[in-house]
Amino acid sequence: MNETNTQPKDCFEIGGEDLLALSLTRSIQDSDSTKDSKTHSFPTEVLDDIRVRVGTLLKTETVSFLLGAGASVDCGGPLIGTVPLGLEQDLLGKGISGSAKPRIRRWLAIFYAAVRRCTDNMNTPITRDDIIARRETLKGNNADKLPANFEQVLATLHRWRVALLKDSGRLRLDGSPGLDAKSEDLDECLNQAMHALARACQLPNTGAEAGLSTHKTFIRKLLTRPLNLKRVNIFTLNYDTLVEQAADAEGVVLLDGFVGTQRRIFRPESYEQDLYFPAETTEGRVHRFDRVLHLYKLHGSITWTANEPSIDDPYGIQAGVFDPDEKQPLLIYPTPAKYGETLGLPYSELFRRFAAAVVRPQSVLFVIGYGFGDEHVNAIIRQALAVPSFTLVIVDPDPKSDFVKILREQKDRRVWVVTGPRIGTLKGFVDLVLPDLHDEEILKKVLATHRALTSQSAVRGENTNDD
Repeated sequence: MNETNTQPKDCFEIGGEDLLALSLTRSIQDSDSTKDSKTHSFPTEVLDDIRVRVGTLLKTETVSFLLGAGASVDCGGPLIGTVPLGLEQDLLGKGISGSAKPRIRRWLAIFYAAVRRCTDNMNTPITRDDIIARRETLKGNNADKLPANFEQVLATLHRWRVALLKDSGRLRLDGSPGLDAKSEDLDECLNQAMHALARACQLPNTGAEAGLSTHKTFIRKLLTRPLNLKRVNIFTLNYDTLVEQAADAEGVVLLDGFVGTQRRIFRPESYEQDLYFPAETTEGRVHRFDRVLHLYKLHGSITWTANEPSIDDPYGIQAGVFDPDEKQPLLIYPTPAKYGETLGLPYSELFRRFAAAVVRPQSVLFVIGYGFGDEHVNAIIRQALAVPSFTLVIVDPDPKSDFVKILREQKDRRVWVVTGPRIGTLKGFVDLVLPDLHDEEILKKVLATHRALTSQSAVRGENTNDD
């Protein structure tokens, strides 16, 4: 099959109508050259028109962004729809000891049992010899990824652990493969799997540092939103710290739910705070600080750790610098919406604020790099779509989920879909589509002039024909 026929095309769709294709067609028809049609480049006036439309959304009352794994790919972020090879190699390196007579640690066998339970693929290793052979295969760099969704693997391990008492117990499961695991074995398996995932999310990877510049540009453009409007909300399903690194580089304060200096503890009431600075005179008016954004990490972070609750740490949640070898439990859960995990903090509070933000009147949600695989997130977006003034913008190079398919079939003018290899990625959207609102007024004037001149030319042409 010809790959060019299956490659997704660039599309800027509103209510089922591809405005990009319409604009390009008009531009080519008005041009004396066919260069645009051959190279499929974007004429300046086409991009200007799109930026003005997106800029209008940025000026709505409540603006939120939801970032998924696709937003971190350019920095080397793992996609966990399967078991990432690097992550699996990490686990094998820590779970097999000895060389002459290798020993398989109990927790590693439990991990592969959970993988097999999440997929019908019979090639998943479960015996000692198969696991050792898998390690050798990965060393040869010719192995296929295990098809199990890594989120589901972790969720399965959590489900098994919840079935036991806190400090003791033994779980036996029939089936293929069977399971006979103690609570401490499951604890160690979960700890190793989550730390391996966290290590894979230490971004940007070597050689992918340029990807961080996109996050910096993203942050800068969000800060051009007028100060009389609500702060922009950044909701992320990722565990990495790319947003935090970009904000630090740009001198931006992130209100992320944590307070403190030496110890940063989770205090969700801090989201209600804002930053102002006084005028030059004591009688002058205070001014709102212009470098503030709200950050909500819906699935946790590699920098979050769980502690025993205390008087000065009521939720037992702290944030600090990620230690890849730290034994303290991490607070990262790929599927907190399933099996009841969201009933506890911090996830219940974070998801509550996500839902509250998107159902406000005049709210817009930009979804970038998210494959709509979390039903709990999808349910909140469905709830928001019941609000007449809500607008949803989906940015994905090649959306494949049934959720997006159904939305596109509705041809709802409140649903915008941006796809394609050039504008459907975070980098493409930030560089080509997301406007700098400091320049928006100029863009509007340019567009107004261009359209006026085009209309005058058309009128003169009609008059000439009449003569």
